[in-house]
Amino acid sequence: MRYPDTFYSRTLRDTHSRPTLTGVEEADVVIVGGGFAGLTTALELARAGKRVIVLEAESVGFGASGRNGGIVSPAFSGGDEAIRARVGSKAARELHRLSIEGVERLRATIADLKIDGAVTGEGLFSLRRFDRADDLKRHAEEFDRDFGYEMRYLDRTALADHLVSGRYHHALYDPRSFHIHPLNTLRGIAAEVERLGGRIFEASTATGHDLTGPAKRVVTATGRAEAQTVVFATGGYTGSLVPRLKRAILPIATYLTMSEAAPDLLASAIRTRASMYDDRRAGDYYRLVEGGSRLLWGGRITTRAASPEGIVRELRREMVGAFPQLEGLKIELAWSGLMGYARHLMPQVGEMGPGVWHITAFGGHGLNTTAIAGKVLAEAMLGESDRISMFAPFGLDWAGGAAGLVAAQLTYWKLQMQDRWRERG
Repeated sequence: MRYPDTFYSRTLRDTHSRPTLTGVEEADVVIVGGGFAGLTTALELARAGKRVIVLEAESVGFGASGRNGGIVSPAFSGGDEAIRARVGSKAARELHRLSIEGVERLRATIADLKIDGAVTGEGLFSLRRFDRADDLKRHAEEFDRDFGYEMRYLDRTALADHLVSGRYHHALYDPRSFHIHPLNTLRGIAAEVERLGGRIFEASTATGHDLTGPAKRVVTATGRAEAQTVVFATGGYTGSLVPRLKRAILPIATYLTMSEAAPDLLASAIRTRASMYDDRRAGDYYRLVEGGSRLLWGGRITTRAASPEGIVRELRREMVGAFPQLEGLKIELAWSGLMGYARHLMPQVGEMGPGVWHITAFGGHGLNTTAIAGKVLAEAMLGESDRISMFAPFGLDWAGGAAGLVAAQLTYWKLQMQDRWRERG
């Protein structure tokens, strides 16, 4: 596949080569994982004056952290009803309030650090592919009443001002959500961690550890990091280093494509710079990028890595199904990454043992979730708040291992069939 010279492809190629850990390094906190969860936690701790070491097996933002849809919106993948069923209505409202705080926290971080090329657009349309709107309107009313968070309902006629498509019946528009270039954002956060004295080591896979006693050690092939506190933030790339974490995570692949430059053709279909996300269980999400000249389109999940060619065909089929006028649009770039999912579909944030913390399972959540989870984890580690207790009901439940992956794939196929049946009406 030909890789065009675009803003996105350049950042994929342009890796900042940081040193590999060699010898013995000491810090207050060692964080394993250089994605959004690990670097956000590192930033909050470094701002508080802690000496931080981040160990990254590949490079900053590797995998899904730096190559995802980039949507920042107040949501949890677990869903309103499931969250209420587990924690009750009051606690569910507090979690949603936390989710909203995460949106504004990431926006403030990007503004404060003046990260070039981070924010790529404002607004999010949540699109409905079947003809029912009462629950959408109720959701908007509840968010306005409970949180003072305003969303706007659009019927098919109003939506036509933004999208020229026969696929969608209804939508909610959220003007406070936004979307980012995730890899650029992570690189800006990493640079600030380093400016504050933090040290980030790339190509430094953690291969062993000793987490007993006051001085904890994390070992790599060429060195050792020592600290009183260790944080594991490995997400979809969680290996066997900490068996308890590995048992609690399902690695799920997600996929993205980018079109050729065709601004006039794209303008015939999409008349907004906002992001779009449809209502399917693993729905399509897309937006115009590069000044409106290219289309970024993501979707699909698999429990095993699929061929890029096959995924491109599937995503392109969805794109043309929504916008037949884009039949002639070519796809020039495709990539994927692994997300970490918990069985309960909520983030896992907590303390596994004295001085040993975890922050993981952000698959399917907006990037606001890592922003606020990193803040909440840092508050707990610094003794500033107990807000981390809101995540206590969502522990390190066993995800089912290989059988869990099979069950997840079967469940996804089942939900796809239910989506199609629902949309037939």
